[in-house]
Amino acid sequence: MRALTAALLVLAGPAAEPVREQQQWVLDALNVEQAWSVTKGEGVTVAVIDSSVDGQVKELKGRVSAGPDMTGAVTRQMPPGRHGTAMAGLIAGSGEDDGLVGVAPKANILSLPMVTDDDPEVGVPPAQDDEQVSESPLARALRYAANHGAKVVSMSIGSYGPLRSEREAVSYALGKGVVLVAAVGNDGMTNYAKQNGTSYWSFPAGYPGVIGVAATDKQGKRATFSSDNLSVLVAAPGVGVPVVKRKSGYELSEGTSSAAALVAGVAALIKSRYPDLPPEQVAQALASSARGRPAAGYDDQTGYGVVDAAAALNAAERLTGEQRSVVPGKEHFGQGEDSPVPTRPGPDPLRLWLYGGGVLVALVMFCGAIIVLNQRKE
Repeated sequence: MRALTAALLVLAGPAAEPVREQQQWVLDALNVEQAWSVTKGEGVTVAVIDSSVDGQVKELKGRVSAGPDMTGAVTRQMPPGRHGTAMAGLIAGSGEDDGLVGVAPKANILSLPMVTDDDPEVGVPPAQDDEQVSESPLARALRYAANHGAKVVSMSIGSYGPLRSEREAVSYALGKGVVLVAAVGNDGMTNYAKQNGTSYWSFPAGYPGVIGVAATDKQGKRATFSSDNLSVLVAAPGVGVPVVKRKSGYELSEGTSSAAALVAGVAALIKSRYPDLPPEQVAQALASSARGRPAAGYDDQTGYGVVDAAAALNAAERLTGEQRSVVPGKEHFGQGEDSPVPTRPGPDPLRLWLYGGGVLVALVMFCGAIIVLNQRKE
């Protein structure tokens, strides 16, 4: 049996200072404001697979479209969720009336509800094996997102164990050019992690092609709760991150959920500026330009480092120049010199002359030897 659970731990209500001041360290850590001189996420829809997003929050009003209930368990509209609303605000909050601003404040949100971690009356539907159902709720949500205009999918959710239907849906979405971002989980302090020096893998972060995001603190160091394993590609702030509440107001969050939503916002900036950049190159741009890279270049705690939005846009621009295609004519990969034209098949004339000359000399010598022998007999 299997269930998807969100990973948000609320620490406290908002402090006395305005929310924009509270979140400034997050924007600085991701170098977001410099990236805004290039793009703010215009024209990009980010699917939030989570609890239902409250589209009436002032920072999101007019930019949230609601998809169907992905669980298939009920037909009624799912109530707005605390977690999904918080994640959507981190991605695309407009900053309306000095409110919270997201990483991609001009992006749109497609809400695909499939968990109700904050609504005990509805609850998470029982998980089922692939032998019992053709598709899991997550698989349905990924295919729906890919078929309804989403360019980025944010998944601040996780569970232990992969499913074939989800792997296939991940491949389908990637094939459609959709960037997939997921939280790696909050199991860094579990007994298993302490005893084995690594955390259980969480899915969907563990599926190939999905950008797994770890959480860091205000010093840029890995948050102690953040899962550490090879599903981690990059990291982002995940400790004391201000988020929007349902209806109105703010609170602080802690978890890899927030980190994943922030990186999904950066991915939206990249897709806004370079809409044809494939998912694997978006991931490459994020990883190659990250700050605070581990001494070895990579580790399973923060991956390649903390995402830098402005640097990622620059890296994406360079990658667009590396896209090449095979074109008839004289265009070749590498722009190098052509290889020498191969010799025509058949006998080599020089070798034939040498061979013929050798045979002729041998015949002359043979004939001379016969003449000498005949003279001696006489």
